[in-house]
Parts: sequence; C-alpha cells; structure tokens
Amino acid sequence: MATLTQSKVRGENLSAELPRVVIEPPRGWFELDFAEMWAYRELLYFFVWRDIKVRYKQTVIGAGWAILQPFATMVVFSLFFGVLAKLPPAGIPYPIFFYCALLPWTYFAGALTGATNTVVENQRLITKVYFPRILLPLAAVISGLVDFAIAFVLLIAMAFYYGMAPTAATLLLPAFLLFAMLTALAAGLWLSALNAIYRDVRYVMPFLVQFWMFASPVAYPSTLVPERWRWIYGLNPMAGVIEGFRWAITGQGAAPGALIFVSAGVVIVLLIGGLIYFRRMEGTVADVV
Repeated sequence: MATLTQSKVRGENLSAELPRVVIEPPRGWFELDFAEMWAYRELLYFFVWRDIKVRYKQTVIGAGWAILQPFATMVVFSLFFGVLAKLPPAGIPYPIFFYCALLPWTYFAGALTGATNTVVENQRLITKVYFPRILLPLAAVISGLVDFAIAFVLLIAMAFYYGMAPTAATLLLPAFLLFAMLTALAAGLWLSALNAIYRDVRYVMPFLVQFWMFASPVAYPSTLVPERWRWIYGLNPMAGVIEGFRWAITGQGAAPGALIFVSAGVVIVLLIGGLIYFRRMEGTVADVV
C-alpha cells in the first residue's frame, strides 16, 4: 500500500514537472511563425527525402525519368511545332528552344501537382500529429529540384553542342528558378487547401496544368503576342520564367523586362494570399481532410 502511494505521488510530481503546450489555430490574418518552421527543419528534410524515394521506388530507369519526360516532349514539339508548323524559333535551334522552356515548365508542373495533393495524401499524419502544415507543400516544391538538376545536365550538354557559351545572363538562372519555385508554392498553397475541402480539385488539375502550359510560351516565343498586350500576358507568372530561361541560356533576344516585373507582382500577390488562406485553413484542415 505504501509502495502504491509513493508511486502515485511520484507520478503526480512528474506530471507537474512536464511542460504543457497548448496548440491554438492562428488568430491574425497573416501569422507565419518562422521560428517554428526552423525548429521543424529536420522534419522538412524527411518529407523531401521521402518524396524523392517514393518517386523512384520500384522503377526500372529511376532518375532517368527526369530526363526522359522533357526530352521526349522536346522531340515531339520540334517535329510538330518546328518542322511541320514552322513556328519562328527566334534564331535558336528548335531542340534547345523547346528544351529551355520545357525544363522549368516540367519542374513547375510536377511541383504544383505534388503540392496540391500533399495535404490529402498525408491526411492520416495530419490527423494524428501536430507540425506546421505548410511543410507539406514546401517539401513538394523542394523535392522537385532533384529532377530539375538531373535534367539540367542535358541542357548544358545541348548548349555546348549548339555552340552556346555561357554569358553574363546565365548568372540569373538561379533567380528564374527561385521565381518558378515561388510560383509553384503560391499556387500550391491555394490548391492544396482547396483540395482538402473540395475533392473536385484533383480532377481539375490535369486540365489546369495543360491549359497553363499552352498559355505559357513553351511551344512558341512570347514575341508572337502583340506588344500592346504583352503586359497582360505577363499576368501568367510562368511567361516571365520561361522567357527568362531562354534568354539566360541562349544569350539571344532581349531580357524579359516588363514581362518579368508584371509576373513578379502577380506571384507576390498570390503568395501572400496563399499563405493567409492556407494558415486560416490550417486550424480546421484536420477535421475536413
């Protein structure tokens, strides 16, 4: 009896010493705890590494898919839009003209799709353990960089094959890549939160990605758009990214200029709005997912 009483007292003392953490949903319109995200940086690394392993698990050619997809699309585009339709390539060989656009586009499309589905795919984890939910779409955007890096090696080889030496504009490639990442994250925050509530989003995604590709200068140069409508065309953030990639790799043509500035403004608005909406939905997403 004495042993039981002593154990009970020790248990009460232990429970009194343990810190109590109360998790509450965000109350402000824009409340992003960067310190908390930094504290969970190892979990972010785990999510990224898990996405990479799952992507190539039980595949025959593994990371070769990162090159095969844009390369095969480049061949098809070069044949139909280049040889048959004879679209003007702005003085650039058709293969590198299309591949320069397909490389950032393929990354963006994969990152956007992954970020959109990540909340629903991790619903069991979300309902059982607390962590900053924003890590899920962020991990989907970061994990796609591995595929981008692999496919970028082929772009370097193609540039040297066609005699295109690096220029000062090449130094801006990381900036354009960061632009593509922010665009994927901004749209992914909106769509991932909506997908947790309305499962119709996953059926809309293939159409949205396909429509977005043809609304971007992937298969054609942006110079086909009349000058007076160019700023409206810049409302598509990927228009500035793709034109920037072409200009930075080939060194031909003019810099995106106003196109990239209009796209940057759209991305900033989408990102801030996406962060606000995602954070507001974060408190209830575990109940509806």
